[in-house]
Amino acid sequence: MDRLDAMRAFVTVVAEGSFTRAAERLAMSPQLVSKYVSQLEKHLGVRLLNRTTRRIHLTEAGTAYHQRAQQVLVEIDDMEHQLGDLQTQARGLLRISAPVSFAIRHLAPLLSDFQQAHPAVGIDLQLNDRKVDIVEEGFDIALRIGHLKSSSLIAKRVAPVRLVLSASPAYLKRHGTPQRPEDLGSHRFLRYSYMEQESGESVLRWLPGRGQHHDGDMVSNNGDILVEAAIAGAGIALQPTFIAGAAIKAGRLKVLLPEHEPKPMSLYAVYAHRQLLASKVRCFVDFLEGYFGDPPYWDRFE
Repeated sequence: MDRLDAMRAFVTVVAEGSFTRAAERLAMSPQLVSKYVSQLEKHLGVRLLNRTTRRIHLTEAGTAYHQRAQQVLVEIDDMEHQLGDLQTQARGLLRISAPVSFAIRHLAPLLSDFQQAHPAVGIDLQLNDRKVDIVEEGFDIALRIGHLKSSSLIAKRVAPVRLVLSASPAYLKRHGTPQRPEDLGSHRFLRYSYMEQESGESVLRWLPGRGQHHDGDMVSNNGDILVEAAIAGAGIALQPTFIAGAAIKAGRLKVLLPEHEPKPMSLYAVYAHRQLLASKVRCFVDFLEGYFGDPPYWDRFE
């Protein structure tokens, strides 16, 4: 048994969630992948995976071995890449998870510039507003928005994320401009359904007199929809300036109660290991630093 091949087969099965998909990724037969994992279990003297007809589950021993095996394979790949390239050029496929609205509006130029600087790196960008499990789902790095909480992951702050209340001039002409937070109780509010999870505070607590449901409110899990609804005059939205900033600068939205803004959040780059970090991940994290400016270019509307 080639122990490294067996280790790579095991790690790939865990990442892909099945022997068949792992075999496709490794360009070998499912039978050979299964043989490698079985030989590895026999060599270690423990069961690493519990197999059912629908999915696989890591055993306690498998979980511990998986974490160390990933580190070993990353270190070996990185060492080989560095020895093969005296300039330690980043290479390989970089799997990134990012929030939907932020990625659509701001990531394409960054990724293009990054690949021009590191042409040997491929990009697999997956957009999702939920917090993915980086290790279990096989991502190298995730961009997350919120307040930093304790975690076993490494997080690097990339940019501040400012939240502003805004509404269209037409809406404010019809319904009046709130002068204090208490005035918001009579207005239609366009609510982002993930806001409490991301901001670490309840927006409803921040808005006096509002219950969980209010006639005329709109709720969505996408901030772009809510900003476009605000532009159309549907109500007042509390959204990050990386979405609303362009409309504010163009005069299609007006910032309300700026002295009562919630505590700013941040955009973080989150990854699994500080040590044994692959060159592609290290280069991408370094590339992010300062890219969006200070303050970020989307905040330059005042």
